[in-house]
Amino acid sequence: MAAIQLLRHATLLLDLDETTFLVDPMLSEPGEIPPIPNSPNDRENPLVDLPDVDLEYDAVLVTHRHRDHFDDAAADQLPTDVPILCQPEEADDFREDGFSDVRGVEDSISFEGIDVTRTPARHGHGDLAEQMGPSSGYVLDGSRTLYLAGDTVWYEAVPETVDAHEPDAVVVNAGAAQFVEGEPITMTPEDVGEVRAHVPDDVPVIADHMEAINHCLAMREDLATAVEGVTIPENGERVQL
Repeated sequence: MAAIQLLRHATLLLDLDETTFLVDPMLSEPGEIPPIPNSPNDRENPLVDLPDVDLEYDAVLVTHRHRDHFDDAAADQLPTDVPILCQPEEADDFREDGFSDVRGVEDSISFEGIDVTRTPARHGHGDLAEQMGPSSGYVLDGSRTLYLAGDTVWYEAVPETVDAHEPDAVVVNAGAAQFVEGEPITMTPEDVGEVRAHVPDDVPVIADHMEAINHCLAMREDLATAVEGVTIPENGERVQL
C-alpha cells in the first residue's frame, strides 16, 4: 500500500506499507508567519488553512528546517518523543527543540522496514543555492519506492536519482519560489516538465509546494497549462499509488 495526502504546501502524510510519515510539517495558522524576506509581495504566511485532517503518523520526515517546512507551531505541537528523520546537519537543532528521538540520515537508515535514503538537492542556482543552506530529498523504499525530491531545482542529481532508484512515484516541490533578485529556488513549470519527460510515462509525478507561501509565484493552473501528465493535488487530497 502506498498513498500520499497533501495537507498544504510541502506538508504531506505519506503512507507506505504499514507506516505513515508526516513530511515537512508547517502547522501554523494563516498569517502567523511573516512574509518571506526580499519577496515580490508582503503577504503573511501561510496563505491558506490546513485542511481538517486527523494527524496520525509514526514518524516525521524533514527535508530541511526552513520555516515553510518545519515551523514554530510544529516544534510546539509535535510529541517530543516522535521519531524525527532529518539531515544530519540539523539533528542538534531538533534536539535543542526538545525532541528525544532524532535520527540524522547521513546516507540511509531503516525505519519500520522502510529504507530511507537521503538524496541530493540544490535549493536554487549559483551562489544563492549556497546561501540557502543544505536541503535534501529522500527515497523511501518499501513495497513501493517513492522519491521526494525536496526543495530543489532541476539539475543533474535529480535524473541521476531517478535512474538509480527507479521510483514508482516522484513528488516535486514546485511553485517557482522566487526572491526579488536571482532565479527561482524551487522547481518552475519548466523544471517539472523536465522531470515528467525523464520519468517513465507510467510513473506518477506529483507536484506540491504551491499557493501557500507568499514567494511561490507559479500557481496550480500555471503548471497544469504548461505540463501534461502531472498530478497536482488540492489541499487535503489523497493520491493512491
